[in-house]
Amino acid sequence: MSDPVSALSIHDPVVQAFLALYTIVLLLVCLYGLHRYQLVHLFYKYRRNTPKLQACFRELPVVTIQLPMYNEKAVARRIIDATCRIDYPRDRLHIQVLDDSTDETVQIAAEAVERWRAEGFDIEYIHRTDRTGYKAGALSNGLKSAKGEFILIFDADFMPPVEIIRETIHYFTDPRVGMVQARWEHLNRDLSLLTKSQAILLDGHFVIEHAARNRSGRFMSFNGTAGLWRRSCIDDAGGWQHDTLTEDLDLSYRAQMKGWKFLFLPSLTSPAELPPDMESFKQQQYRWAKGGAQTCKKLLPTILRSRLPLRIKTEAFFHLTSCTVYIYVTALTLMLYPVVYLKLHVFGEGWLRYFFDASVLLLATCGATTFYVASQREQFKTWADSLKYVPFLMALGIGISLNNARAVLAGFFGHCGEFVRTPKFGDSASSDAWKRDVDRINRTGRRRVKLQPFVELTLGVYLLYCLLMCLFNHRITIGVPFLCLFMIGYLYVPLTTWFGHRLGRQTAETPATPPKPAEAPARSAA
Repeated sequence: MSDPVSALSIHDPVVQAFLALYTIVLLLVCLYGLHRYQLVHLFYKYRRNTPKLQACFRELPVVTIQLPMYNEKAVARRIIDATCRIDYPRDRLHIQVLDDSTDETVQIAAEAVERWRAEGFDIEYIHRTDRTGYKAGALSNGLKSAKGEFILIFDADFMPPVEIIRETIHYFTDPRVGMVQARWEHLNRDLSLLTKSQAILLDGHFVIEHAARNRSGRFMSFNGTAGLWRRSCIDDAGGWQHDTLTEDLDLSYRAQMKGWKFLFLPSLTSPAELPPDMESFKQQQYRWAKGGAQTCKKLLPTILRSRLPLRIKTEAFFHLTSCTVYIYVTALTLMLYPVVYLKLHVFGEGWLRYFFDASVLLLATCGATTFYVASQREQFKTWADSLKYVPFLMALGIGISLNNARAVLAGFFGHCGEFVRTPKFGDSASSDAWKRDVDRINRTGRRRVKLQPFVELTLGVYLLYCLLMCLFNHRITIGVPFLCLFMIGYLYVPLTTWFGHRLGRQTAETPATPPKPAEAPARSAA
């Protein structure tokens, strides 16, 4: 009896329907890849269109610095100390520590505030007994007593450069300017392969995306921290709202739709901690992807119906819908076995034999390499050293696609959900602190779907089988190395999720000597 699968041909309706679906999904992925080429083009086209000061304030205005935090015991004192070292007249500076914590952070932050208040700083500690609205709720609550005409926001893991207010405040002499954003840098960029890859990922976002959008007159986003706002801009845009998990992206678009102008200063940097373990990284990515989908659902229809210029609408569409790429990548991953089978047993010697190779090549390289290489080239003199991490970055992006695809679907079709903070360990965290943080994450059930790492591992094994099919049939073609990247990504993510904490404990028992907190402000000011 003949095998019905072996009797398939290119003219079979099932094969044609599958190829049509595969082609559509592949083209969608490549479309967003081509959009990255567009961003690189805009970056170089408008690279000289840098923000220029038109005037300076004769009398410096009052600035309120808001420090939202939630259970940040490893970094709470550090951010408060660094904020009080910012170079700005004390009678013009107001600091708010907005603490929603339920652990010992409360005592740590309160004591730090009292110490700096005794030094003559206008600093207040505001503790909420609930997390209504999460970060957006804390910021909104702080605005009720904020004294400043301008609001500077820092997350707890950041190290504010001492010159940040003096470098940004005078841009607000232009009454149209509503927000000025500094670029993120990374305190632990060289800690591990994971943090190096994350650093390159964020460098692409800041160095290329932000600059390209801002300098070409398109909408850019505030990144939730290291940005100075005009208070009247926040109020005019409707204030902080907590119906999405990305309140920063939401407010950014609402403000720019009102006509406010944003500025990005890539030369002004503020370093922060990257998630050092895979579980924390996945939590952060989940929140960003879900919040991006929620903001897209909330604002994109209004943007498309508005009278904004076509270039702004087009870029807003790609920006707000870019999170959907994770769904397409996950779908393409599931389709790889049928494609490999068709290539080996159905396509024969025709042009379709090379369709798999071409599609995988485009999927793996379309826009990504150019995008990230450009960001490293603009940022470092020794940028070529970063190139060796780009293939792993691509594999990591594939590996977290299932995690982020779940987040996007939850954002479009689920409820708002809880704002799950990314765990912080601090530069000088002890081994015991590291262990307690990891154990607390496990106890509180932040891994929302315990089955997910097993599914990711299954996909990795599935891709390994696809690779072996090619090797055993002596079809070692240009698509095989990229199939290896997908397989590595899907194997690396779950294995690091399970065993990364164990490695963290081993490392924590013999920790490397980190920079002292007191030295960080001088370092970040360089």
